[in-house]
Amino acid sequence: MEMEDQMESQKRRGASKDDLISERTGSLGCIGWFIFIMSCIFTICLSPITIWFCLKIVQEYERAVIFRLGRITDRKAKGPGIFFVLPCTDSFVKVDLRTVSFDIPPQEILTKDSVTVSVDGVVYFRVSDPIASVANVSNADHSTRLLAQTNLRNVLGTKNLAELLSDREGVAHSMQTNLDEATDNWGIKVERVEIKDVKLPHQLQRAMAAEAEASREARAKVIAAEGEMNASRALKEASLVIAESPSALQLRYLQTLSTIAAEKNSTIIFPVPMDIISHFMKK
Repeated sequence: MEMEDQMESQKRRGASKDDLISERTGSLGCIGWFIFIMSCIFTICLSPITIWFCLKIVQEYERAVIFRLGRITDRKAKGPGIFFVLPCTDSFVKVDLRTVSFDIPPQEILTKDSVTVSVDGVVYFRVSDPIASVANVSNADHSTRLLAQTNLRNVLGTKNLAELLSDREGVAHSMQTNLDEATDNWGIKVERVEIKDVKLPHQLQRAMAAEAEASREARAKVIAAEGEMNASRALKEASLVIAESPSALQLRYLQTLSTIAAEKNSTIIFPVPMDIISHFMKK
């Protein structure tokens, strides 16, 4: 259902753009046709000279929107390569189709949980419809930059600080969707939006660092306590095994002596069996 709604909205936007363009590409009228015919006759009569004013060239990445007596002559922009214009009645505007990137200046934004942050980003866009970018907005590039700043503040104002820090891709995708829908009638296609940096106040940074340090210390203490508990359980099990066999205790004594002798110490420790000490303690 959502896909169908999106397709229907795109069709409506496309139909609205076609209606706007068709209104601008109407008939020239009687006077307009008279001027156009006179201009053609004038151009043909002075063709050795006027031919150099009629030939125009646009690059591979450019398109030309031609106006004839103030009206757009065709629904499709001219180019790339060579095209013809009449020097007296026609004028044209070049439109660059390459992807343009610009930085969104740092914006002071109050998040949903009342935290003030400074956020900046970068937007990549291109002109998808040259005629709409010329006829529907006075300056498509400048208008897109202003709209990106406003959209950044509006989108981030609905997010918590944790969402802003952990879900940058989701925030960027939401901004891209909103910008693309808003600039569709301008013939602009927003290709990508990225959040570059999120600057927090120094006091909040210190508070978050203290919280993280306390959390790490708490986890370290829990891990140390769990290790002590596991070690005590292992020692208990070992003592039970040794208590079942007196010779195992003697072997443990000899192993301890072997370990001490490997260190080449001058002190020799001779273990006394616990049975002898317990005999004297009972007396």
